[in-house]
Amino acid sequence: MIFIYNCFGGTHSSSLASAVHLKKLPLDRIPTWKEILNTDQFNRLTYKDMGRIIYRGTDEEGNKVFSVGRGTSKVLLPCLKNLITLLHSDCGLNEKIIFTNMTPTVTFPMTVGGFLSRGLGIHFIGVPLLLIGSQRAYREILRVVERTKELAKTINEPVLVLFDNRQ
Repeated sequence: MIFIYNCFGGTHSSSLASAVHLKKLPLDRIPTWKEILNTDQFNRLTYKDMGRIIYRGTDEEGNKVFSVGRGTSKVLLPCLKNLITLLHSDCGLNEKIIFTNMTPTVTFPMTVGGFLSRGLGIHFIGVPLLLIGSQRAYREILRVVERTKELAKTINEPVLVLFDNRQ
């Protein structure tokens, strides 16, 4: 199984989700600012990285975990789903893939902080907002990752795209 967490830039909520999935961040408490800042790729990707699928690690069950920033594209995930379905039916691919949209977990401070830090380079204001927003979003991120793992146990089709994680 392959898990691909996605959001606008691929550097905030999907970085945190990937780290939670891989148990690199605590599951029983909200992480400190230092723990969040030390998360792989957190607030480090740029617009040039959008669309790049980034390997984050392998979980305890041997599943590979990735993340991707999709920007404002409404076609990236349907395109990838169609491609993977084609590879399953015509090329013998049998690895199941789950795309999980982390955008519903993003808080307002994360949005503003990400824009200021990544978009405008105003880190001294943007980063604290990102950290405050990430801590506020953390319990929801935990819930979405847990739900994604639960759904992975029941997946029958080759690709599952979770657009709204509140299902």
